[in-house]
Amino acid sequence: MPRLAVYALAVCLLAVAAAVVSFVQGSVLMGVVWVLLAGLSSNMTWYYARRGRTQGTPSA
Repeated sequence: MPRLAVYALAVCLLAVAAAVVSFVQGSVLMGVVWVLLAGLSSNMTWYYARRGRTQGTPSA
């Protein structure tokens, strides 16, 4: 998996965790912002992973 895809996946997982914490603490607006960021970083993960497969970059 390309390095940028791994970084985007890490951001996605951290954003999901932050969304859960925000919702548990009662901050709905911040929770929604974190969910949107998780969705964006998830799309970036798929994009970079697919681009890496099609270009044939080595998974270092």
